[in-house]
Amino acid sequence: MTREPALLLIATSEADANLYYATRFLAPDPFVFLQVGERKILLMSDLEIDRARAQARVDEVLSLSEYEGKARQRWPSPHLIDMVGLLLEAYGVPLVSVPSAFPLEYADRLREKGVRVAARPDPFFPERLVKSAEEIAAIAETQRHTETAFRAALGVLRESRIRGEEVRWRGRPLTVEQMKKVINVSLMENDCVAQHTIVACGLDGVDPHNQGSGPIRPHQSIIFDIFPRSSRTRYFADMTRTVVKGRASDALRRMYDAVLAAQRRGIELVRDGASGRQIHAEVTRTMEGRGFETGVVDGRNQGFFHGTGHGVGLDIHEPPRISKVDHTLKAGQVVTVEPGLYYTRAGAVRIEDLVVVEAGGCRNLTRAAKGKLLEL
Repeated sequence: MTREPALLLIATSEADANLYYATRFLAPDPFVFLQVGERKILLMSDLEIDRARAQARVDEVLSLSEYEGKARQRWPSPHLIDMVGLLLEAYGVPLVSVPSAFPLEYADRLREKGVRVAARPDPFFPERLVKSAEEIAAIAETQRHTETAFRAALGVLRESRIRGEEVRWRGRPLTVEQMKKVINVSLMENDCVAQHTIVACGLDGVDPHNQGSGPIRPHQSIIFDIFPRSSRTRYFADMTRTVVKGRASDALRRMYDAVLAAQRRGIELVRDGASGRQIHAEVTRTMEGRGFETGVVDGRNQGFFHGTGHGVGLDIHEPPRISKVDHTLKAGQVVTVEPGLYYTRAGAVRIEDLVVVEAGGCRNLTRAAKGKLLEL
């Protein structure tokens, strides 16, 4: 009988990054994963068992229907947890660690069977945070497709013409919805799935998570925040650029220069062992040193009021954070560096790159130009 807690997951790997990470098997319906020591076991339905045996990176794939047959010898209408209980008995498992979001009903039923259940805080698999060379290559590939989609959007802006207060493309007013369609179709053509793409013009961009809607307006900032997932590898990328169709105001140009200087300073500081909180503080100081303060004005936050960065991998937001909450960066982690400034009178600027933490610094996976505010 093992004394170490086994790891138990019951979820859908299409939605649960931890389960996909553990198995590298993608399925639309829930299945059972058990890890006892180094041994990985799946309990699969008849629908998926052959595919799981061929594709899943595990040691053993067992038949759920066979365990259901065993369970019917004890209970007339067995519950999934009855089959899981038999599986734990077979492997002599008295204690399981489960994710913090593990269903309470499942945990209660296991405890009724005498199994001790302990929630493990996120990240469930701490090793997920440090990426292998294979994972970094997958993220970089998604990033290349992200940049291709962004270039397609810039092509539309270059083709469009300003007519008074409108931006017109192919004889009609150009809208955010059209821009998103161009971006998302490009991503789809490269086997990526768009995830709430942001194209936020003018005041919409002052709310950092406003996805944007309506017409593209001339001479206003347009924030493109593109963060797709690869359908093939399941890894995300993340990039933000700010552009203007027409001529930017002097205030917007100064904002852009300040954000760029702060972002470059943040990237300089990213390295193995660095403090995310200290990087965030330096990024903030860089923008404040150029006269850009943060606070509540007219009832809303303005200035720089979000974190500097976050981890990226099988989830779009993973630890570590580069923010007021301190995380120590480790070599092999992939993080964003994305400061921004947001003012209702001037507009919004955000610049985001994706970097790999290394021993003596970091490697930038982002190639899209950012040296000056792009005015098209």
